[in-house]
Amino acid sequence: MPNKADIWLAVQRLDRLLFTTREVAAVTNSSISSTTQKLSRLEEKGIIKKIMRGLWALVSDKKFSNLMLVPFLETSGQNYISFLSAMHLHGMISQIPQIITVASTAHSKKINTPIGTYLIHQIEPSFFAGFEWSKNNTYLIATPEKALIDCLYIATKRGQKYSSFPEIELPKGFSKQKAREYIKLICDPRIRALVLEKFERLFLNASI
Repeated sequence: MPNKADIWLAVQRLDRLLFTTREVAAVTNSSISSTTQKLSRLEEKGIIKKIMRGLWALVSDKKFSNLMLVPFLETSGQNYISFLSAMHLHGMISQIPQIITVASTAHSKKINTPIGTYLIHQIEPSFFAGFEWSKNNTYLIATPEKALIDCLYIATKRGQKYSSFPEIELPKGFSKQKAREYIKLICDPRIRALVLEKFERLFLNASI
């Protein structure tokens, strides 16, 4: 067990790029308030950065990505990267979204942090599917099919948002049948019908 003063040693022992005050306090056997003060001193030295209340990151590490924050954004629900952010990561659109878009069972909200802005869209629990772990196993991301269907789903509930897309390039292996299976997970029959209509209309466009 490291000495209370060895806060940096405790951070290193956690061996993670994102960590909480509570985790460091447990390693050092210190109080939350004392640990917060010591972590703040490390931040003043530019060693770590406070991302949210009780959450810190080693942003200077080359392996760090602001996408890693997604699992920590909303503790009252589950989250995965989707919509335009996931479509860009899958190579479906070339334009880089300025905001990281996230699907969640928690309430919709925008979260501003020192490392990026995150827009959470609430989806119904039955529709919370169609995602996989990132290559480094640090966050969940929608499959190409689900990212597209998520966009169409929100378009029916949020007016003009995601109602039109830049030119879409479907990745190799994209399954229209799999996309239609995700549409079936939508409980509301009106929204389900609207999403299916939007999806089928997309494929009338020769560009995809």
